[in-house]
Amino acid sequence: MTRHLGTGSLAPLLFILTLAACDTGGLGASKDSPFAPDIDTRAEAVDPLLVGHRLMEAREYELALKSYTRAAGQQGFTAEVLASLATANIGLGRLGQAETQLRQAIEADETRPEIWNNLGVVLMERGETAEAAQIFRKAYAMDNGQSDSVRDNLRLALAKLENSAYDGEQLDQEFKLVRLGNGGYLLTGAP
Repeated sequence: MTRHLGTGSLAPLLFILTLAACDTGGLGASKDSPFAPDIDTRAEAVDPLLVGHRLMEAREYELALKSYTRAAGQQGFTAEVLASLATANIGLGRLGQAETQLRQAIEADETRPEIWNNLGVVLMERGETAEAAQIFRKAYAMDNGQSDSVRDNLRLALAKLENSAYDGEQLDQEFKLVRLGNGGYLLTGAP
């Protein structure tokens, strides 16, 4: 007994073969495709610390925190990673976490005046003026007076210590965070 295929059963097969012939090789294969290109897994990844620093410049603190967390996963909790995490937390208003991370960064590397300066800024924000003044003194001595922001922070902390009626709002606006890394830019004022 022989069986014959009718035209009704060939139609779906021809339709599938026609669609397969129209395939361009996947999404994003053509240059004018509206779809995102595939990920090149062979390409070198961008340093998450650098990405985090750029996000901080853009005031994207939550995204910067995520990028710094990736850096911690890759590099470990180095002084620079801890201080960067702290700076993002300052931007998010998480001063308690920032203080803890800055103290850990100092334990990892106590020779970095910018970390001491940023700890002083956090302490001033938390109302711990006397300790902040001591921290700023240490940062200023370690920096040999080279950084204007550290000097200005020390001056403001000492002024606030001497005069408890000093205008706190003006003081908060003038404190400066010093960014870590090779860029050397300042994040002026506390967010």
